[in-house]
Amino acid sequence: MFNFFTFFCLIVSLSILASCELDEFIYTRFNEPNNSLTLSGVAKIGQNGYIQLTNDTSRLMGHAFYSSPFHFKNSSDSTAFSFSTCFALAIVPEYPKLGGHGLAFTISPSKDFSTALPSQYLGLLNASDIGNYSNHIFAVEFDTVRDFEFGDINDNHVGVNINSLASNKSAAAAYFNDDQSVKQDLNLKSGKVILAWVEYDSVTRLVNVTLSPTSSKPKVPLLSYHLDLSLIFKENMYVGFAASTGLLASSHYVLGWSFKLNGESKFLDLDSLPSLPGPKKKHTGLIIVISVISVVLALSLILVAVYLVWMFKNADVIEPWELEIGPHRYSYQELKKATRGFKESELLGRGGFGKVYKGVLRNSKAQIAVKRISHESKQGLREFVSEIASIGRLRHRNLVQLFGWCRRRGDLLLVYEFMPNGSLDNFLFDQPKMVLTWEQRFKIIKGVASGLLYLHEGYEQVVVHRDIKASNVLLDGELNGKLGDFGLARLYEHGSNPSTTKVVGTLGYLAPELPRTGRATTKTDVFAFGALLLEVVCGRRPIEHKAGPEEFVLMDLVWDKWREGKIIDVVDYRMKGEFNKSEVLMVLKLGLMCSNNKPLARPSIRQVVRYLEGEIGMPEALTAHDSDDFEGFGFDESEHWNSLGSTNIFKSSSFTCLSNGDENSSTYVSFSTSPLPLLYSGEIPRY
Repeated sequence: MFNFFTFFCLIVSLSILASCELDEFIYTRFNEPNNSLTLSGVAKIGQNGYIQLTNDTSRLMGHAFYSSPFHFKNSSDSTAFSFSTCFALAIVPEYPKLGGHGLAFTISPSKDFSTALPSQYLGLLNASDIGNYSNHIFAVEFDTVRDFEFGDINDNHVGVNINSLASNKSAAAAYFNDDQSVKQDLNLKSGKVILAWVEYDSVTRLVNVTLSPTSSKPKVPLLSYHLDLSLIFKENMYVGFAASTGLLASSHYVLGWSFKLNGESKFLDLDSLPSLPGPKKKHTGLIIVISVISVVLALSLILVAVYLVWMFKNADVIEPWELEIGPHRYSYQELKKATRGFKESELLGRGGFGKVYKGVLRNSKAQIAVKRISHESKQGLREFVSEIASIGRLRHRNLVQLFGWCRRRGDLLLVYEFMPNGSLDNFLFDQPKMVLTWEQRFKIIKGVASGLLYLHEGYEQVVVHRDIKASNVLLDGELNGKLGDFGLARLYEHGSNPSTTKVVGTLGYLAPELPRTGRATTKTDVFAFGALLLEVVCGRRPIEHKAGPEEFVLMDLVWDKWREGKIIDVVDYRMKGEFNKSEVLMVLKLGLMCSNNKPLARPSIRQVVRYLEGEIGMPEALTAHDSDDFEGFGFDESEHWNSLGSTNIFKSSSFTCLSNGDENSSTYVSFSTSPLPLLYSGEIPRY
């Protein structure tokens, strides 16, 4: 009897414990003892009782999750339970109207996000696990930056995300008023508190997201999306928030939070929640000192005034237009300290537009590359503003990212991500740092092609790079190729024709039609990319000045070997024959196709990517690469052209050389009139 009674009591106790399983909570302040929260990243709890997920520092992330998991699925049939949550959020940007990046209410099988990235990844995922079904992540994002990589609709939207940062469904931030007929816009980055409700009905399999600037919940949700979360959720899941900053920064706050399984979450009254911290107080010591001195002695006032005028002249002068162009604006002193006063020991390289220095930001310890545009450069303020306003918004894993910029009187500076392995040409020519394997070369080729596809077709405008070459392909720590240096880039609208401009570029990469038309197009970029393909496989420059006449032009050499059936002879001997022959042949063939003298005969970059990814097969035969066929150029060949192989050397009545004379630097040429013949005799001069 005793054993039976003990067993009966145990069963009753377990039943009571099971019935008391955690299914809801409410926080009107987060600084109470035993708050059952787990914080990570830079997240912290303020004195008033709010959660601050991030601050106004670039490229940070923060997380706040309920410490214990919730039982989200029915054990008998594995269907997801209904749930409801209500929370108060606020996004306070560093600069008005420029948010960065956003926060997300998240349900995840883990609260460990140590492998996640900031910026557009919101501290949830990284570039390699985006879209993986194994993530089991449900998130509702409150995004304040438009990211074209993930198809964002604008820079002020709410989206439902499954295992990815590309929203399954999204809507511009807004709410319905009391009469349910008028939708009112809502600015997520206004710095004001907003109430949000996220609800899931397991019967109808419907997710509803509702916003309101008041404590009253609108009857009509902003966003509804049919979704069976049983396919996403595991049995036990964590609930919480994630946020991040990027080039621009915002402080992301959560001021109250309630959650309920199989029911409606408890009401939150905005008046009972903690208030946001006030703006930072400005330092007034200098004003007080000046006031005291002005009373004591008039002469001291004059001296102080002179001192202040001097300080003003040497300070960063920020004009109104500079606050609107984005991305992040660095102070000159910050970049000067990061580069140790622009010391020669920190110099990474130099080019036609100035010098590039390595730097380390003092606050975040992040490594950067600072391009300091020289006073003698032809790239003035207008082009500088264009680069940071337009090119600065480009976002792709195979493009060197622009972190920010700075202007101080005549000094123009661009801040890029630091690429520890430098440029690709250091691994290909002369005495390379190391010999790249074929696998590494093929990965670099595909990466650059992917980045170029984004420039030509994936951005809101067509971006023509105009200077694709090995020295402008940079390598990160894992030898991933990224296309950089957009100093010559030009943009035009999709479907329109590019305007005529001064022809600039590097010898060996210039498409033959450029000097005649003066129009840089996606086809001229493809021509330069073809030259890049050949030099990556062959390990030599498109024009080798030290080679004999038969090997002077790489494209001619490859064509000759192709016709002779000895194409493998051109492959870089440093690889010692260890390469995938079919892939090498495909890349060589593709390089010749891209380098065709006729623009219409060249493939588009989208076709190039499909060839490289194996989505379509290469054509069996190549179009005849007649180097002397300039049909449509308006010139008589025998009268106006002198050719060396398929490379034509032009001279015009106005020829400009942009090189600084360093034989290791890039060679830029520009044409302003139709080309005239240059008689070839002996060695071709270095420009």
